[in-house]
Amino acid sequence: QVQLVESGGGLVQPGGSLRLSCTASGRTFSSNNMAWFRQAPGKEREFVAGITWTAGNTYTVDSVKGRFTISRDNAKNTMYLQMNSLKPEDTAVYYCAATTSDVVAGSVRMYDYWGQGTQVTVSS
Repeated sequence: QVQLVESGGGLVQPGGSLRLSCTASGRTFSSNNMAWFRQAPGKEREFVAGITWTAGNTYTVDSVKGRFTISRDNAKNTMYLQMNSLKPEDTAVYYCAATTSDVVAGSVRMYDYWGQGTQVTVSS
């Protein structure tokens, strides 16, 4: 079992920045591929960014490319999402997820462990 806890969400003005953190405990964190998803009201949960367990490969969706950066520190059992140039359409609950799969997938069904989510609101 892996327990995941997100932090770092909040209210920010358009153009601002936030850094989300996802801290893991329990089973070995460093061997899991990880990802960030988000879910806006009335919408399905969507993949935002993913990272392999070695941090050798990262993936981001086009809508956040160049603005969001995913990273991880296995020594701290923590994954991050640096979000810059935030837009109102980035408003959502952000979830971190871990998979026992050896791929970083965009489907929620591929992830075995989830955090409780952290709210990000971008508004003036």
